[in-house]
Amino acid sequence: MAYARWRHILTESQRHALKAVDEWNCSSGNYCDFLTHMHKAWHYLLHAEFHQAKIDYHYKDAQTGEYKLIDGEPKAWDLEFCLKQRYPNSSDPVRLNAELFVALRNKVEHRYEHNAKVATGGKAQALVMNYEHEMVSHFGGTFSLAERLRFPVSLQSLTAEGREQLRAAAAKLPKGTRDLVARFEAAIDPAVLDDLKYDYRVRLVPVVGSKSDADLAIDFVKLDDLSEDERKVMMEAGRQGTVIIKNRHVEVADKDKLLPSRVACLVESQLPFEFNVQREHTEMWRRLAVRPTAGASDPCDTDARYCVYNEAFKSYAYTPAWVKRIVKEIGTVEKYRAFFGREPRMKKATSLPRQEGPTSSSLHDAQPMRETA
Repeated sequence: MAYARWRHILTESQRHALKAVDEWNCSSGNYCDFLTHMHKAWHYLLHAEFHQAKIDYHYKDAQTGEYKLIDGEPKAWDLEFCLKQRYPNSSDPVRLNAELFVALRNKVEHRYEHNAKVATGGKAQALVMNYEHEMVSHFGGTFSLAERLRFPVSLQSLTAEGREQLRAAAAKLPKGTRDLVARFEAAIDPAVLDDLKYDYRVRLVPVVGSKSDADLAIDFVKLDDLSEDERKVMMEAGRQGTVIIKNRHVEVADKDKLLPSRVACLVESQLPFEFNVQREHTEMWRRLAVRPTAGASDPCDTDARYCVYNEAFKSYAYTPAWVKRIVKEIGTVEKYRAFFGREPRMKKATSLPRQEGPTSSSLHDAQPMRETA
């Protein structure tokens, strides 16, 4: 049976995707080979889509309209250009995720492959899952690779010693590669950085209780399939580092949470004008719907990207992403005027440095948690 050309291109794409996953999961696998094979998998996948849609995906000379040739053959669009055509929104998390790996492919040094693999694990998982979703959504479920892939068995990430080794490996990533990722992500909205299509991070929760014949060793739970209450619990666990064991919530850390006074201090240090907890901060969280007002029926109804409710102290704490959001919204005099409709109070050159508020560690102290702004 003769297949259409797009199907042959898609088959080659799948071959590279499977090879990439094998390289990742194999204990002796090569991270650079993973990057190369996933690059080709995405490249061929988008070419197959364009071919099926009868979109000419070859470069032409802007002056003559003739094809640009390589070894006598029309030069096909590279992956970066294909991504821009398929995802015209430059903030699309799928496009950004793939573009990051295009950049990493040309940067990773062989001797630091393991470190890079550890540091980009969640993003690599997103790269593969985005690939599968793109293929199935465009060509149908019969082309899914799900039945040919298995969840890897790992010793390292399931023990305390293993986790420490992973953290140490990530810390040894060369400055050039760290800077590449930092520069790439600096211009990305925090909401996109949190998107699972950009960085897919998971937490393994052992299943307890009796086992039925239908149970799998690994069961993925989609947030959309959960009730509203269940979804809030899982989202909170994912953002706060909460481990769910049977019916208990165990807080791992609140290292990144900030009290209002600390938020104001960090924000003001980046502005040419004053930023006050009661005057500006309160107005901002109200207008941007970051948390409910005092006395709300559900005090936990926060935007978890920016704010969480501490049940023990009946108060709110904020994330570093909230500091970035504030600076982004009102970081200049013009933005301040547009947001508040008034003039900012400029800092005086002779003013003394503002005393910093409590640090995030104060979340464990009852007294500081009385702040409510």
